[in-house]
Amino acid sequence: MSIDIYVCFTFERRPEKGRLDMRVTKAQAEQNRAHIVATASRLFRERGYDGVGVAELMAAAGFTHGGFYKHFRSKADLMAEASASGLSRTAARAEGLDAAEFVEYYVSREHRDERGDGCTIAALSGDAARQPADIRTEFAAGIESLLTALEPRTDTPEDADQRAARTMMIDMLAHSVGALMLSRACPDGSPLADEILDVCRKQILASLVRASSDQSTAGSPEA
Repeated sequence: MSIDIYVCFTFERRPEKGRLDMRVTKAQAEQNRAHIVATASRLFRERGYDGVGVAELMAAAGFTHGGFYKHFRSKADLMAEASASGLSRTAARAEGLDAAEFVEYYVSREHRDERGDGCTIAALSGDAARQPADIRTEFAAGIESLLTALEPRTDTPEDADQRAARTMMIDMLAHSVGALMLSRACPDGSPLADEILDVCRKQILASLVRASSDQSTAGSPEA
């Protein structure tokens, strides 16, 4: 008579000596999050908020889809943070530029063609208008920061001068954003796309000269 004996061995897996701890540090997690936000900000500018999904976005950043929820509660949270990041970047670019220099850069073919690296306001304002209040709040704050960065520094901080300067900056920014959006709406390489930029850039620059002249006249002793 044969007897079959089955012996079950249980192995406990122990960490190998000298093996690196693969847990992500807090600093690395923050870097990963910042990289995801930067990647999302670029892709949203290129394709719009609805033009890229979470899985594709995470793949572009070099991470798995599942890792997304370690950093963000939802895509909407990432949209708000990516918008804030892009808007802050736009304001930083405007620092040190006067209004005319800003227009020369902003209302240009180079800026029009670099959607992923360009201004968040021009790229996503149309989308933002249909988004929840938190995203629109980020846009309001970003636009305000850009206006502050562009506001001319004057030696006469009277309320009337400040209001006139702010009016001029809002008018300039609205026309510049509109020109870029209209040009981008045309087919790539379209003569009309270039014509829109050329005409609007000249008109905006001329309006800045007129507005500056009017302010100088109003502030002169003879006025």
